[in-house]
Amino acid sequence: EQMTTLVDGAEAEASTDDQRHYLRELKRMREKEMKLPADLVRETSLQESKSFQAWRKARQASDFSIFAPELKKHLELVRKKADCLGWESTPWDGLADDYERGMTAARINEYFAPLRDRTVALIDKIRSKPQVETKFLDQKWDFDLQREFGLRVARDIGYDMEAGRQDLAVHPFCTSFGGKDVRITTRYEEMDMIDGLGSTIHECGHALYEQGFQDADARTPLADAPSYGLHESQSRFWEIQVMQSRYFWEHYLPIAKQYFPGQLTDVDAEAMYRGVNRVRPSLIRVSADEVTYNLHIIIRFEIEVPLLAGEIGVEDVPALWNKKYKDYLGVDVPSDADGCLQDVHWSHGSFGYFPSYTFGNIYGAMFIKQMQKDIPAMTDQIRDGRFGEILGWLRKNIHHHGTRYEPSEMLKKLTGQDVSAIPLCEQLEGKYSEIYGL
Repeated sequence: EQMTTLVDGAEAEASTDDQRHYLRELKRMREKEMKLPADLVRETSLQESKSFQAWRKARQASDFSIFAPELKKHLELVRKKADCLGWESTPWDGLADDYERGMTAARINEYFAPLRDRTVALIDKIRSKPQVETKFLDQKWDFDLQREFGLRVARDIGYDMEAGRQDLAVHPFCTSFGGKDVRITTRYEEMDMIDGLGSTIHECGHALYEQGFQDADARTPLADAPSYGLHESQSRFWEIQVMQSRYFWEHYLPIAKQYFPGQLTDVDAEAMYRGVNRVRPSLIRVSADEVTYNLHIIIRFEIEVPLLAGEIGVEDVPALWNKKYKDYLGVDVPSDADGCLQDVHWSHGSFGYFPSYTFGNIYGAMFIKQMQKDIPAMTDQIRDGRFGEILGWLRKNIHHHGTRYEPSEMLKKLTGQDVSAIPLCEQLEGKYSEIYGL
């Protein structure tokens, strides 16, 4: 109560926009904390530990029934949390604001429905065409050389190694202790050089955002992203829009040949570009290609909403999951481990989180169109390995704002458009129609 009184008093005396933005964020955080009873937070934390251990055992045994009892208990607590935070149409809405401000299941479905339908149609067309040649990628790649090459690219695009470092992890992530200490992890696959490079650049994109907040905002609520989706837009930009571009490989293929002597001798930039962008509908979200990735997210969203509303039971999840994978991606799910147990998120109670991954792609497709207008020589700069102006654009238009604006406000100011999945649909259809000759 004393904190609330202090914030209210400071709001009345705020004289600058930055002061008002700062106090708005502080008040928002405080109000959410006050809505959640201490005993619910405590009970949820204990249940999270039980759910995670059950998920680990279930995944190892590939048996969802081991996880189901703890998931049911966790769902009851998550519903109580949603009730405390408040919702109108469905409990899921009460949780989404933690990840994408102001979003509801109904609003998200407006974005996801056309993306789902147009992506399924695009995949069907791609299946009817000869697949791109990727044999040159299916060979062993030295771990140390992968790391050196990845770090070379990370430095080139602007990651400050004096204010960060890279380590290995099973699941790559970025963590920040402030703009002067932003660390990333990555993973390497012996038979998949692109996976390791993509992981490095993806986490580097997150790190560039964290290193790009204004120094004056350090250690305040302003030095943060306004949503998980906007943060994801930065990692997906560097990984997909840059690393998977034709122009990137026109510059980096000769360099890659130096790092991996004899392994890419007969490969040209066009073959590399097409190979890196191969489309392979698969079971696993984290290794999905650009086209199919969003369907993995949409499936999870379409299960989470009715599950939290009690419209389906926990025991219904495996069959519904398998059906959607068959309907949308055309793949059969052989086991729970490769199906509904592949992600750890539900064991942590992170309902409402998954859509942020796709919002990263939606936001990214919108702002890159504006970037291309503002930087006419953008493709030439990537082709030359020059990224300073591109990073500078991101710093000015996205990073420096921190939490001053919600994503929808920021994109409106930047592009003049409301949030829409249509630019992403058009981008995917245009790119892959060219690659596959549709």
